[in-house]
Amino acid sequence: MIRYKKLEHRFVEHIPECLQPGILYVSTKYATSAHSCCCGCGEEVVAPFTPTDWKMTFDGETISLRPSIGNWTLKCRSHYVIDRGKVIEAGPWSDEQVEAERRRDSAAKARFYGQPPQAEHPPQPAQPKATPSIWRRAWHWVWGR
Repeated sequence: MIRYKKLEHRFVEHIPECLQPGILYVSTKYATSAHSCCCGCGEEVVAPFTPTDWKMTFDGETISLRPSIGNWTLKCRSHYVIDRGKVIEAGPWSDEQVEAERRRDSAAKARFYGQPPQAEHPPQPAQPKATPSIWRRAWHWVWGR
């Protein structure tokens, strides 16, 4: 059940320690937003803006976030969309749906950011080459061998 049906936005440099219910704090400097969960449980919800996480749209008056906010790690497990400042309740997800979405998120991050190459064998330090003795170097210098 959603308690807060609207979120008023505030552009801030830093997200405050204490989040007021019904306020969506947006830090463009740190490319993130935070708000108190819209169900009223009081938990902090953070939505970072990255190519693989949330997107924020500001139309000059209101803010929208995409995709939906799914608070699967919170006790309330609330799920909603923030569209032009309005909070629209979305349906609950099963554990299987949540796990499938986590796999999709992980795959999207791997595609976007690239995966570090998997080395089959750990790199071995190069063995130092033995420096030829002065006599050997002189021999090569004189005889060219």
